[in-house]
Amino acid sequence: MTIETRYVHLSTQGNADIHEITPQVEQAVRKSALQNGIVTLFCPSSTSGLTTIEYEAGALSDLRRLFNEMVPEDRDYAHNARWHDGNGHSHVRAALLGPSLTIPFVDGCLTLGTWQQIIYIDFDVRPRNRKITVQIIGE
Repeated sequence: MTIETRYVHLSTQGNADIHEITPQVEQAVRKSALQNGIVTLFCPSSTSGLTTIEYEAGALSDLRRLFNEMVPEDRDYAHNARWHDGNGHSHVRAALLGPSLTIPFVDGCLTLGTWQQIIYIDFDVRPRNRKITVQIIGE
């Protein structure tokens, strides 16, 4: 079994800024020369997360609306009272979504569905430079 680690670098705007990273992950798997295994993505951030969705404007708008309804920005957050940074909602949204995602690959190709793309969402309240760890395990 072989393990390779690569990275995806992003500049984000915050406030539920969504980036499709499927092409970067596919490229990382291709460059690994591994044919079968899993790729695990991890964002070392407590204000962002990873998932899959059909990457089209309507679905993205629906996802943003859902987070706004479930975890509104204007609610009182104990985090904001302690740190005064205004991103309490960002931490809660990221915790709901989660910081990692694992996808199998077969014959060097991700096993994503036809309308399934990998997305990274930055919930923080300001622009950030982000680095996503891409760990490829297989043979």
